Amino acid sequence: MKYKAIISSDWNECLAPSGPFDPIAFAYPELKPGLSAIFTKYTSNEIPLSLAVANVRELLPESFTIEQMDTYLDKSFSIYVGAYEFIEWAKSKGILFMINTTGMQGFFQRAIAKKLIPEVPLVAANPLINYTDDSNRDCYQFTVEEIQDKPRNTQDAVSSFGIPINKIVVIGDSGGDGPHFQWGASTGALIIGSMTKYSLGKYCENRNIVIDQRFGVSYSQGQPRNLQEEMKFNFMDLTSIIDEFLGISPG
Repeated sequence: MKYKAIISSDWNECLAPSGPFDPIAFAYPELKPGLSAIFTKYTSNEIPLSLAVANVRELLPESFTIEQMDTYLDKSFSIYVGAYEFIEWAKSKGILFMINTTGMQGFFQRAIAKKLIPEVPLVAANPLINYTDDSNRDCYQFTVEEIQDKPRNTQDAVSSFGIPINKIVVIGDSGGDGPHFQWGASTGALIIGSMTKYSLGKYCENRNIVIDQRFGVSYSQGQPRNLQEEMKFNFMDLTSIIDEFLGISPG
């Protein structure tokens, strides 16, 4: 399929309020403090993602099963208001929607199979949890094993699908998306901060990267997340901004 443009977006705390290790914390509540500490360190650019994943692997008592993932999804799956429709809107416009995240491949394999997330052309995610016998595998062409893989993945997708360099939208929320934003800014992409964390704002400020649009809550240093406030925003409100940037007629 020929695509007019690409939206390359993070998932956790960006399109959905959940974190990448939430399924593990759900199955093993006693691991939650350690998982939260690991998550904070790599999203703040204190440790590389590969080390974070290695630390999580050490915490896991055994392989994380499909049954455990399905139980988590059945009881705890959540997504921001309008995010599902936003992904479908992109498809209707001929825009390649790419989930480009440090979240786990197995999460997306099962969420897509259960139709909790629309089918997307590309999911770049971490292989720590991966169900190789899952039927929804065609979209897993790229992986995210370091945060620097995000810009590489988007660049590869742009090249593979022949997308014009001036038709790129990048969406992220934390310092872990900093390299992706830096690359996007170098191409003239539309840079959108969703539920923008202090770590991402600081990363961009230190490198003179302009966040073109902030969506949802923008957090200051030390400010706790406010999920109730985050859920007041509708992702479909971004469509007119993206339409204008890409030069795609509304409708």
